[in-house]
Amino acid sequence: QLQLVESGGGLVQPGGSLRLSCAASGFTLDYYAIGWFRQAPGQEREFLATINWSGSYPFYADSVRGRFTISRDGAENTVSLQMNSLKPDDAAVYSCAASKSTRYGATLALSYEYWGPGTQVTVSS
Repeated sequence: QLQLVESGGGLVQPGGSLRLSCAASGFTLDYYAIGWFRQAPGQEREFLATINWSGSYPFYADSVRGRFTISRDGAENTVSLQMNSLKPDDAAVYSCAASKSTRYGATLALSYEYWGPGTQVTVSS
């Protein structure tokens, strides 16, 4: 069974950092583009970052560019999202997704075949 699971969420103060991890079971992430999305209560799902299958082409939404970094760890079969300078507006459920059909990365949620359940990020003092 192909599954994705996120970890690393939690409570952080404004200006702080968190590192989210997306782990796969039942398949290797090597041939998939990976995307990170978030959804806050009452809001639509928002694209954050994507990375192509080789890890050479990360791409970010304007809202997180310069603060978030997406990276792959092939040995661990994970993709991470390093989040710095967090703001209260960053609070949401963060989800990772995998796409084999769009190996070069995608900003649209519909492009991804597999999704994790999400991890909660809360930014508050």
